[in-house]
Amino acid sequence: MEKREMVYYKLDKVDEKILDMLQENARVSLKDIAEQVFMSPTAVGARIDRMLEEGVLEGFTTRLSPEAMGHYIKAFINLAVEPEQKEEFREYINGVLNVVECNCVTGDYSMLIEVRFPTTTELDHFIGELQRFGKTKTQIVFSNYVKHRCKYWKVPSAIKDTNV
Repeated sequence: MEKREMVYYKLDKVDEKILDMLQENARVSLKDIAEQVFMSPTAVGARIDRMLEEGVLEGFTTRLSPEAMGHYIKAFINLAVEPEQKEEFREYINGVLNVVECNCVTGDYSMLIEVRFPTTTELDHFIGELQRFGKTKTQIVFSNYVKHRCKYWKVPSAIKDTNV
């Protein structure tokens, strides 16, 4: 895995407007963005390419509705994995398509896993498989107040003003 120094990419007002528009609709045309930021489509494309190269933009994706595809059960599973099992666990968890996200975390448990399943029976079976790696604690989601979002975060002015 390549190590990169963490450096804040300096967004200007035009970059912010471009990101706003792309997050609202990733299929918006360069022409439409250009009209809003008073630049040529070529210049807008160059800014987008630069943000992709710098890692500000990771790509463009399609969001699916798990519920519409029959995956009604959303759960978060805490798992205590012993350090010597982490590599075996990593290989296993990467192959489970029902896993939405898996994070190594601090606290009593070492992993936090977000999953989607059609039924609680299938979730229960998965938890049983996970327990070969360690103790689990599961929370099933009843409702969602804030959908997953990843809006860009503006760097606070206190940080902008220093040479970080």
